[in-house]
Amino acid sequence: MKIDGTVTTGLGKAAYFLSQDFYVNNFKKNCGFRPYPGTLNVIVPEEYLPQINKVKNECKNIIKPDEGFGAVKYIKARLNDEVTGAIVFPAKTTHEENYLEFIAKDKLRDKLNLEDGDTVSVEF
Repeated sequence: MKIDGTVTTGLGKAAYFLSQDFYVNNFKKNCGFRPYPGTLNVIVPEEYLPQINKVKNECKNIIKPDEGFGAVKYIKARLNDEVTGAIVFPAKTTHEENYLEFIAKDKLRDKLNLEDGDTVSVEF
């Protein structure tokens, strides 16, 4: 599935969670990279929500961390046909349903010169 979406500013909470060893070590082991401590937030059209929710609900990749932290489902993905990473689905989130959170080894706003309002494609 390939979806175009719009880059938006997140809440800034992912940096803390993606700095925790149990998340970092799991992503490194299972996705092949140490994630940059932050996500690229992408708003996708609501028409894709049924397919996204199906993927999320059927996802078997899950990190179950220490007590006090939420579980995270993830699927490997590509951004703009050039960056390999993953989409994360945190069990505890305050984002709307049509937000995708993309992680990669680099700070994607800098690497791809992205700003709020830019269009990106996410494939998973």
